[in-house]
Amino acid sequence: MTIERATRTDSKTLTELTMRSKSHWDYSMQQIEKWRDDLTISKDYITEKEVYKLIDSENKIIGYYSYFLINEVKVKLENLFVEPKFIGCGYGKMLMNDFIERIRKTRTEKIILDSDPNAENFYKKIGFKVIGKLETSIKNRFLPIMELKIKPVASKDYK
Repeated sequence: MTIERATRTDSKTLTELTMRSKSHWDYSMQQIEKWRDDLTISKDYITEKEVYKLIDSENKIIGYYSYFLINEVKVKLENLFVEPKFIGCGYGKMLMNDFIERIRKTRTEKIILDSDPNAENFYKKIGFKVIGKLETSIKNRFLPIMELKIKPVASKDYK
């Protein structure tokens, strides 16, 4: 398994993976279609954000994460998705570890994210805390807003 920067040519593959992964949580296809724009990983998105893909030994993308810097000390994890057949196999944790180690090399002190309610416990196990909630388009459904405080690696050579 390797984790490397996604390229613009990965756009369609990452979008399809996102749709399959989101569908894993028993959302209706009608609901997934309503979210299509939000779940689409465009070529421009890959250029503008930090997007890293997990590739298996057959050179297939089986997961990815994306993030962006909010400011010098805060980053937002925007996406973390794994192929449904690999959910629960440790690949999500592998992606999170890579992400955290990558941003620890910057001045980042806080990671924030808006979690799908089905993924909340995954993030809690890593150490994220719920700091708020975000109302969604589905009645009585809220996304937990979560935060993880980290200590940057001591270095004068921040990236």
